[in-house]
Amino acid sequence: MKDNLMLTLSQWIAGDFSNQKQSFADPANYAHIRLFFRPLPWDFFSGIGFYSEQVYDHDLWTPYRQGVHRFVDRGDRIYIENYALKDRIVYAGAGRDLNILKTITPDRIERRYNCSMVFQWEGNLLRGGVEGNCCLIEKQGKQTYLVSNVELTETTFVTIDRGMDVNTHEQVWGSTAGPLKFEKRTSYAAEVPCIAVDS
Repeated sequence: MKDNLMLTLSQWIAGDFSNQKQSFADPANYAHIRLFFRPLPWDFFSGIGFYSEQVYDHDLWTPYRQGVHRFVDRGDRIYIENYALKDRIVYAGAGRDLNILKTITPDRIERRYNCSMVFQWEGNLLRGGVEGNCCLIEKQGKQTYLVSNVELTETTFVTIDRGMDVNTHEQVWGSTAGPLKFEKRTSYAAEVPCIAVDS
């Protein structure tokens, strides 16, 4: 799989993930969360794209994070451009329901500049992180920049997001207990456009 980074990343990330084991083992620090990465049709970006949704397992119709992502092949690394959804609640459930997913159109998204993720091989896993420190998010009355790290295998997705104060570089928001550890419940790899094999 290593000879085609784009295809491997697309197939590994395509899925319904859950941190149920982590949550049940340590409920005080980890809520039970579901994470969906659903492939978009090839013609959405004329390339590989995904819709993502992060939601508490007990409230599947109220995602607290949604996004659209365009994969850009840079040879030994993949850049993932991130986009916000206009009227995002309209598309709640699109990670689980293809009928909702099909209603998302390119005119309903806005690029989140300076917030691209960069993925590359590290041993037998794929590691990703936000490029630079200019992905700005205002929270708790403070301007912060996002630090996001991901470790991805064919069956697991481990991630930690933190917001750092732009002036002091101290953590303002995000996990203090450690990363979220997701396991894949269902693979959507078969939905990744086949043309990716030739890219």
